[in-house]
Formats: sequence, C-alpha cells, structure tokens
Amino acid sequence: MNYMIGDLQGCCDALERLLQRIDFSPSRDRLYLLGDLVNRGPASLATLRRLQGLGDAANCLLGNHDLHLLAAAQGVRKPHRKDTLHEILDAPDREALLGWLRQQRMAIQAHGWLMLHAGVVPQWDAAQTIGLAGEVEALLRGPDLPEFLQQMYGNEPAQWDAGLNGIARLRFIVNVLTRLRFCAADGRMDFETKDGAGSAPEGFLPWFDVPGRRTAGQPVAFGHWSTLGLMQRPDLLALDTGCVWGGALTAARLHDDGTAPEIIQVACHQAQAPGG
Repeated sequence: MNYMIGDLQGCCDALERLLQRIDFSPSRDRLYLLGDLVNRGPASLATLRRLQGLGDAANCLLGNHDLHLLAAAQGVRKPHRKDTLHEILDAPDREALLGWLRQQRMAIQAHGWLMLHAGVVPQWDAAQTIGLAGEVEALLRGPDLPEFLQQMYGNEPAQWDAGLNGIARLRFIVNVLTRLRFCAADGRMDFETKDGAGSAPEGFLPWFDVPGRRTAGQPVAFGHWSTLGLMQRPDLLALDTGCVWGGALTAARLHDDGTAPEIIQVACHQAQAPGG
C-alpha cells in the first residue's frame, strides 16, 4: 500500500505509532512524507535516522524546516530559540544525515497525486511544477548549495515570471513549494498570514481556491498549514494536522481504484505551544 503522511516535525514517537497503526512493512508499503520532517518536536535526530533507515520505502519532500536545518548546518542561519536541531548538528552521523536530506525531493507526482509541502502558484501546471522542483533538487545535490543558502531567504520576487533566472528564480521556486499559503489571482504571494483559510488578506485567497489555477482537477496533497487542519476534497488533501502542537499525525492510504484516500490518525503529545 501507499501512504501520504503529514508534517512530522521531529515527532518520532507519533511516527512509530502511526506505522504500527497501519501495519507498515518496508518490503511491501511505500511512504510519501510531505515535508517538515524535523524541528520543534522532541526527536528530530531519531526521525531522520528512522526515515533514512527505511531506504526506498520512504519518499520524502523537503519543507521550510528541513531547509532551515541545511542552512543552520552551513552556518547561514542561527537556530531559533524553539528549534530542536542541535542534536542533529552535534550527531556523529551528521554529515551522512545531511547528505541524505539533500537527496530528497521538492515535489513528487505519483499514484495520481501531485505532492507538495506547501502549495503551487496558479500559473504552474503539474508538469511545470515537477520541472521547477527539479531545478532546486539539482542545486541541493550540487556544490553550489552553500552559496544559494546564503541568498535563499527573502520574499522577493513575489510573482512568477518565466524569465526569472539565477538566485531570484530559485528563491521563488523554494518559496512557492515550502512557504506558500495565500496568493492573488495574478500569482502574487503573501507570507505574513499564517492563520486558517478564512484569514486571507484583502485581495488574496488560499492558493488552492484561486480561480483559474492550472493544477485544478489534478489531485494535490500538501502539508505545511497546521491552522488549516485536515481538508479533504476530491482533488485536494491537506495533511498537516499539527502533530507538534498536540494535534494528530495523519496518513492517507491511497487506493489504486481511484477512490478517496482513507484517513488514519494518531493523537500526538504537545511538544510546543500552538504558535510557538
């Protein structure tokens, strides 16, 4: 069976309980983890080691917290007060784990689903999304990553232009795939608002409700948005249910016959106060 799983954020105990609940077997089943594998939870190091140990049975997306780990490892960003990355940065197998992390994906299309950490701007279709994600994946695996990490942070450019190149293009792709919640019909993105779907700034909508979105009709699964919670539509599945905040860790079992995914959840211990 194939399963998509929402944001772990270092909650390895919840992952173990979820795997037990679904009777997971790495020789039979495949996991698709939708990013934010680490940080804020109590066991980021154990989480990375567990996922790395699953080999081909675990297909992982990178979220904003995972990129933050890579930036912290390069000395580009200082860990935040509530980060839980120090055990990874101090681990004897640090380089192996970071090397494994750099091999993970920015977007995946499999089993009829486009899988993302955060979202997609309305101008991109599924094929373009995978292609642009591939540009960042190549950078992650290459020698120029340290230089890019120094310039990765920032909210500009805020709107897609096919003519974007260099750092501006790569930063835009990263922001879409790992940070997006709200955008306007013309694709301009807002990064200030982090509340639920009803809190959209004037002129903006949740990215998945923007009219004319080119991925409309393509089933899309994503994490990142814990204040949105579980959302299940025929072509949309939001799976970040706030495990690290004391919510739940959610998996979606995919069916080959195209029927709606089956939702499986385990309750989580609160590792951080909501909004922390």
